[in-house]
Parts: sequence; C-alpha cells; structure tokens
Amino acid sequence: MPLDKEVGPEVLARVQARAREMYDKHVRNNPNRALTKSRAESLALMESWVSSDALRKHMLAVEAAMIAYAGKFGDDLSLWGATGLLHDLDYEKNPTMETHVFAGVPALAEQGYPAAMLDAIMGHADYFGLLRETKLAKTLFAVDELCGFLTAVAYVRPTKNLDGIEFSSIRKKLKDKAFARAVSREDIQKGADELGVPMEEHVMFVVKAVEALLR
Repeated sequence: MPLDKEVGPEVLARVQARAREMYDKHVRNNPNRALTKSRAESLALMESWVSSDALRKHMLAVEAAMIAYAGKFGDDLSLWGATGLLHDLDYEKNPTMETHVFAGVPALAEQGYPAAMLDAIMGHADYFGLLRETKLAKTLFAVDELCGFLTAVAYVRPTKNLDGIEFSSIRKKLKDKAFARAVSREDIQKGADELGVPMEEHVMFVVKAVEALLR
C-alpha cells in the first residue's frame, strides 16, 4: 500500500534501526515453525483488524496472487496465501512509515505465525532496507503494488473488471504518471526484476490470478 516515502534521513534512519531490532526479535531469533493457522483463522484475524472494504479487497487480491505464484513455484500454498492475506494487517490504523508493519508483525508473532512469513511481510516495506532473500519475500514485494495498480485499472474500465485485458492496455496506464499516481512504477519493475520474470509475463500472470476478485 502507498506510504509517504519522502521523509528526512533522520526519520528514515530511525525507522530502519527499529526495523532491524524488530527483525532480530521476531524473525532471526524465532524458531523456524510451520504455519499452524487455518485460512479461516487468518481471514478472521484480518477482518478483526481491517474494516475498509478497499483494503480487504487489496489483501484478498494479494492473497490470490501469492497462491498462484506458490503453485507456479511448487511451494506451500497455505503459507504463501496467509502471507498475502495478512501482509497489510495493521495498515488501516497505522498508515505511516513509522507505524506500518511495526504493529502488525509483533501481533502476528504473538499469534504464532512463522518467521518466514514475518520476514516476507517486513521485506515488503522496502524502506526498511532489509534484504529480500527468499522467494516468498520477493514475490510478496512483486505482487503488492501491482495488485493495487490492477485494481485501479479494473475500476476505470467500462466493464469494471480485467476480463480480456491485454498487456498493451496495462502498459499504457503504467506510462501515464497521472493515473494511480500513488502506485510506485519503480517498485513494480523492481519486483519483477527480483523475481527474474519479464514484466509482461509477471503482469499477465497476476491478472489471471486476481481477475475473478476484481469484478
């Protein structure tokens, strides 16, 4: 989700120092446990934190994209889906660089969610300056901004969905800086590059994953 990244170096340094402390506490020094929560439990947790229909829709779209990529990579669908579903758990009440993720990660750790998931959620906050080393973390970062952008694209189409859309139409919107200006084109490109997937292939793969939700 969009955040104000235009902050001074002192604020950024403070945020990154706090992020490193939180990473050490909840990721590095945590046991490598498996996901034990059901999808119903994760959905209930998300809904208890998030009342905004738009934010819920975004988190469901990211969940769908993560599950699709987990299938492509032959990885854990449940873990990847939960990571997408809960990645913005605290955003509604904590929408700033100094608060977003800082409330969500400790809450998820207390609930027993695995370190691999917390690592990915911290990694999607690019301004934390943490390396995204796992496929899970790289994929969450790659689909997050893109899902937000595709939602905006669907909204302005006459059909209000992505059915039958071609990459050329999406590329045109990506080049239009006035459209969905809060979405970072740089992050979308960076995400595809980190995954090692060509932009068109990445975008259309996510379109297919989320199109049923964006109707």
